[in-house]
Amino acid sequence: MRASRTSDGLTVRAIAGSHVVMLGMSMPREDCDGHMGFAIHRTDYTGEEARWMSGIKTFEETDPGFVAGSTYSTREHPVQGFTWSDYSAKPGRRYKYRVLALKGTPRNLQPFREVAVFVTTESEVGGDNDVFFNRGAAASQEYARRFGNLQPDEGNPGDGRWAWLSRGAAEAIEAFIGLASGPDFGLRVSAYEFRLKRVADALRHAHDLGADVQILYDANPNKPNAKGEVFPRDANRATAKAAGIDTLCIERLTDPSVKYPPISHHKFIVLLQHGEPIAVLTGSTNFSLGGVYGQSNVVHVVEQPPVAAAYMHCWTLLAAQPDHDALRSALSALNRIPKAAPPKGIGVILSPQQTLAALDWYANRAEAAQEALFMTFAFGMSTRFKDAYRNGHAPLRYALLDKLLASGIPKAKRAAAEAEMLALRKQVENRFAVGNLLATNKFDRWVREVLPGLNTHVRFIHTKLAIIDPLGRNPVVISGSANFSEASTTENDENMLVIRGNRRVADIYLGEFMRLWSHYAFREWAAAQDDPAQTKFKFLDVGNTWWRSYFGNTARSRQRAYFSGVD
Repeated sequence: MRASRTSDGLTVRAIAGSHVVMLGMSMPREDCDGHMGFAIHRTDYTGEEARWMSGIKTFEETDPGFVAGSTYSTREHPVQGFTWSDYSAKPGRRYKYRVLALKGTPRNLQPFREVAVFVTTESEVGGDNDVFFNRGAAASQEYARRFGNLQPDEGNPGDGRWAWLSRGAAEAIEAFIGLASGPDFGLRVSAYEFRLKRVADALRHAHDLGADVQILYDANPNKPNAKGEVFPRDANRATAKAAGIDTLCIERLTDPSVKYPPISHHKFIVLLQHGEPIAVLTGSTNFSLGGVYGQSNVVHVVEQPPVAAAYMHCWTLLAAQPDHDALRSALSALNRIPKAAPPKGIGVILSPQQTLAALDWYANRAEAAQEALFMTFAFGMSTRFKDAYRNGHAPLRYALLDKLLASGIPKAKRAAAEAEMLALRKQVENRFAVGNLLATNKFDRWVREVLPGLNTHVRFIHTKLAIIDPLGRNPVVISGSANFSEASTTENDENMLVIRGNRRVADIYLGEFMRLWSHYAFREWAAAQDDPAQTKFKFLDVGNTWWRSYFGNTARSRQRAYFSGVD
């Protein structure tokens, strides 16, 4: 949901997803002289709570000197920025945000502009799209405050740390499986990693109730690790056997003709009723501890029979263990790659394909974005997308990466690759952030953060999504299992949803993207400091300079204009 209001020159636009409400503020440059920042007050009508929102930074003159990890009211220590987000919002609640522009001194802050906006956050379940993002930021100040950086107990599924990290993702998978409540229903699972006990147990329960359950998982003979284990095949087998559902499983071999075959990278479940597909659960979330509780991921449920039928068609093809070229041919015939903008509604693109037409189309759509572009890259940014960020039309282009460079770049070429990414980052239109964490408790007043140790190869950003012009009339969201790479297009088993014109879905995805982007942008900067212990804390500005970078031809100015809707 979006709401905007202007009063006495101050504009505030609220963009409400499910767990995030973003506020974009703007007012004329000539009114900003002496502006000390914004105080933000929230009224939660559902929770019957009203309070000033808080932040980390303080004025030096009035700093109360609390312990590391503390937060401070924005009424005394305001937000010195023209965008701000509430990450404590809850789905399906009505909120009022009262924004005060302040002048004066740290000891005597007085409002000189005020605007109130009302929004209702989106429910994760709604219409024919249910969207659940996990926490995706296991190493965080909030986790450190709540749980003291203690890792969740793998032997205790009731450990509250699991629920906090999942933030509804695991529960959504279980609930979807639970819809198959008897003999009238069926489930068809296609999984790369099938090693999450609670998912296997839920499938066993559905089977026990009489549902027709069939599971296909990756069993390719990949290169063994140091212990002789083949990932993910051996863990998939063990999970199925432990749950007593191994007889319901089909081991997927993508291309037995090569030594190390492409991966069967799907993470989807089709729900059948009376033999007909009625809904599908998909997204980027592997059925594993790391997928649900560690790295950033999304679970996306579509309750449209035609979309579910496309996934069912794909599952049926895979279960027959077709020749790789024959599968490419069949899926290429099933796909409808648009020539330009996608049609309104929901489309499906399945891999492997015969050509790179889909990948080229993704890149062309990214370059053609008119207002703003938001993309994630779990395994580095390929040449096609570097070109899109180099030459794109949108005045604001965000990228969120797990690593700055893809793995496997030869040492002799890394310097040139880093220089290329640096040049892209210097373009005023581009705003990049790379996954990281605060590894020391001596930086500023932040506490040390620790990852829960659930992920090895992709520790932070695992979503595969593109959000194109999300605040326009016809936003486009592309989301699924494919990593915007050549391998994910012509080699691997993959799927992507293409959703155009659904503002609710776009608002949820945009809020979650910006939550993670802001989280990691700061941590990447902090990690680059030579000696964090010697980096002086930056108190709030009292020199009447902080707001100046939000005007003119700067990245911050573009951000202010886009999120507030005021040039």
